[in-house]
Amino acid sequence: MNKRNKIRGMGMLMTLSSLVMIVGSVQAEADNESTVAAYKNIAAGIALGLTGIGTGMSQGQIGAAAVGMIAEDSSKFVNGLIFTALPETIVLFGFLSIFLL
Repeated sequence: MNKRNKIRGMGMLMTLSSLVMIVGSVQAEADNESTVAAYKNIAAGIALGLTGIGTGMSQGQIGAAAVGMIAEDSSKFVNGLIFTALPETIVLFGFLSIFLL
């Protein structure tokens, strides 16, 4: 694991831990409808944000590999395009969670 990935991981860990502290400091009853709605919105935002980050990290490496594959053999363009578009379905699952929550 290189230094850049460690810094990214620490940044994401700090962001998530601060979000947990903020949410945990909310002093409201569990039966309060506005609190439940707020927690649902936070959960949907986290789901979409994390799926977007994961997709972006994977799609960058897959795209680089697809470009290299196409540079060597241009007949494999369709395969490269399919493999590049596959991670985008993960974001669709995160987007779907917004409507399910």
